Amino acid sequence: MASTSTEATDPYCLREGESAALLRGHGWQRFVVLGDSVAEGSCEPTPGYSDQQWADRIATELDAARPGLAYLNLGRSGLRAHEVRGTQLAPALAFGPDLALVVCGGNDAFRSRYDADIVDAELTAMIVALQQADADVITVGMFDVSYSPAVPDALRPGLRERMRLLSARTAKLAERLGTVHVHLTDHPLTADPTLYSIDGRHGSGRSDAIATAETLRRLHSHLAGSAS
Repeated sequence: MASTSTEATDPYCLREGESAALLRGHGWQRFVVLGDSVAEGSCEPTPGYSDQQWADRIATELDAARPGLAYLNLGRSGLRAHEVRGTQLAPALAFGPDLALVVCGGNDAFRSRYDADIVDAELTAMIVALQQADADVITVGMFDVSYSPAVPDALRPGLRERMRLLSARTAKLAERLGTVHVHLTDHPLTADPTLYSIDGRHGSGRSDAIATAETLRRLHSHLAGSAS
């Protein structure tokens, strides 16, 4: 089912001028992204919405608010959490970021033998290392892809349980470690089929537009908290 909205009219997306207001005065100069296909960018185009991927959109808005942003996206499709840490953490640290987005664990949670403790340990190692290098870290509880129309009915309950466990565990980790956490799992539209691609694993242009809006709003809250 196609969305009847466009990005300009969608109440869950950024309004004209909102991004500039949210990011006004930000000091980030070096933005790095670590993760899987969600980080790399694999959303399915949606008529009426930008084709630019989520992480790239964040970088574009940060640069618009403060030109000269250095941006490195290390995300690669298909990686599990331990593979993200093993292949991306070292180059991320070498980049010298002051802002980092870490999004992974979804490929682990797609497996029936998902081990939440192992994923937590991998996420913790990445977050702590980046924070020790003086980077603010963004973590994410993603939209619940078990609602995708492409997911077979027989697989929905197990996938939903694992995806929500990943989200809940990541939220607790974020609270403990003090990350900028973007919680999308319980978004009002998480069960809307227009948020998901036909492959049953990824999002649409609409979901990336909404995720961008929510991420910038959380970054604004972080900036406001830091200034107070």
